[in-house]
Amino acid sequence: MAVKNAAVAAGSTWTDPDDGVRYPSGEVHAWERGRNETVCGLSLRRSRLNRFPHVSWADAQPESGRHAEEVADVCRRCRAGMGARRDERGWTRHNPRP
Repeated sequence: MAVKNAAVAAGSTWTDPDDGVRYPSGEVHAWERGRNETVCGLSLRRSRLNRFPHVSWADAQPESGRHAEEVADVCRRCRAGMGARRDERGWTRHNPRP
């Protein structure tokens, strides 16, 4: 069963110079508020992950472009735990061969 409302935990942070708000960078993980572990099972404290309760999981995806300017990688296990499917591809064929 997929988690519906998750925030983000990441290994590092960056601060937006325009508004002074910190955002995730590096590798991001899905994190449920009120829990001490990510969706994939990593402990936040032992993994030294920073919590971002003000950033939703959808906003941290590189394809959204919202708060994902410095995101380098998205955890595959967290993405699967949030309901992503293997057959969802980021591309489509526009001119298929006959």
